Amino acid sequence: MREEYDFKNAQKNPYAKKLKKQITINIDEDTIEYFKSQSESSGIPYQTLINLYLADCCENKKQLKVSWA
Repeated sequence: MREEYDFKNAQKNPYAKKLKKQITINIDEDTIEYFKSQSESSGIPYQTLINLYLADCCENKKQLKVSWA
């Protein structure tokens, strides 16, 4: 490595643990429209809103409750 590269004061990337992974997922059109409408009112992109909602579920360890009628 060249001598002019000085990494003595380098810092780790604080966002390295929160890297995102691109996936393909099937979501109902009504659900997408809901998040798109929330996006328009909040100014946050709808995919970011979906990610924030899912992250909140993980952080708060929400348990899925499914009941079939």
